[in-house]
Amino acid sequence: MFEMDIDPVITERISLKIKEKGIDARDEEIAAKLRVLIEDFHIPPEEAEKTVTDEILKENKVKDFSGKDTSEVTPIADICPGEWVTVEGKIVSVSEPPSESIAQSGIIADRTGAVKFVVWKKAGAEELEELEWYRIESAVVDEYRGAPSMKIHSGTKITKTEQETPLVPKAVKISGLKPGIATIRAKFVRNFDAGHERMLQAGLLGDETGTVRFVTWKDGNSEVLEEDKNYMIYYAEVSEYQGKISLDITSAMILEDEDTEIEVYEGDTEISGVFIHMGNGSGLIKRCPVEGCGKTLSRQNFCPVHEVQNDFRYDMRITGAIDNGKSTKNILIQRAEAERITGITLNEAIETATVSPLGYDDIVMKMKNAILGRYFTCKGNEMDGTVLVKSCTSKKYDSSFHAGLLNRTAEMLKEKGGDC
Repeated sequence: MFEMDIDPVITERISLKIKEKGIDARDEEIAAKLRVLIEDFHIPPEEAEKTVTDEILKENKVKDFSGKDTSEVTPIADICPGEWVTVEGKIVSVSEPPSESIAQSGIIADRTGAVKFVVWKKAGAEELEELEWYRIESAVVDEYRGAPSMKIHSGTKITKTEQETPLVPKAVKISGLKPGIATIRAKFVRNFDAGHERMLQAGLLGDETGTVRFVTWKDGNSEVLEEDKNYMIYYAEVSEYQGKISLDITSAMILEDEDTEIEVYEGDTEISGVFIHMGNGSGLIKRCPVEGCGKTLSRQNFCPVHEVQNDFRYDMRITGAIDNGKSTKNILIQRAEAERITGITLNEAIETATVSPLGYDDIVMKMKNAILGRYFTCKGNEMDGTVLVKSCTSKKYDSSFHAGLLNRTAEMLKEKGGDC
């Protein structure tokens, strides 16, 4: 009786296939390999059957039924989920294990590409050393959020190798990113406020083809990026969630690129309409002065990463919404455009906040008086339903447009049971 309910028919089919090739394997060994795939990696039984068959043939240096030499090393760029593979590569980074069942995780690369690896604790494997080369035999490839992930288990053989092969990963454009591991050349466009206490930094990277969100976690060794600087980011983890691509650069190798000027794609979203709402976080704000941080401080000068920062720097921004008579779009306007469309400079805002009894609220009121109810055309890059505005110009009053907006407002009130 096996440790789990493995269909004996599958075991028997595999045994018969490999006997045709002159190989004799015990049913217990076959079942153990099936158990790893089906129980640990949740691979469907029909895929597990093919994978185990191919693996036993590979162990015995026998060509499979397609004529492929299964003892060959698989280029990392060619590995696919559901396969047992042998790879040779360099450990380009290691990271903190995401759970107690994992002994080690990181990224292994060769000249063709890179893949994330996980070493199970129960594998009993020796710790892989960063920047060393290894031959890894009989690892299992599965998939996480659309990206291949290589699992090292108790049946995996690991051998350190002596190689001097230089690895020069090719940078891909942001518009071409897909789940997996990638190297990009990009400009740090904007800091975002941390959405989690474990975040070291979150923001936006861009090149001439597009922009992408990134995050760096505190438990890594990554540096903090500085706005408007260009970087080469090697071996970043690319994931996709609900159709949106993002980067985790916690364990990536990051080098400042001073030789390349990057013209960041500014987006082609355009929204024209009435500025109907000014949101929280508008007006005069304080930012963390720690190099590369720039996160918004609370009224008590607290940074979510660096705690209390009394030597802060001031900034201005506008968050709000524009309605075009058919729909409403959230917008975010940074200092330069905020100063221009409100007529309030940063220095004037600082002075007002210092001398006015209303303090920061006085600045928000002045901004509202300058733009609420007025017509604008804003252009920029849309992300997660918000237009990150690059340019914003005033728009002449249009009576027909205004009538449409009033009708839309009336319809909304009726839906809510209001009296218009």
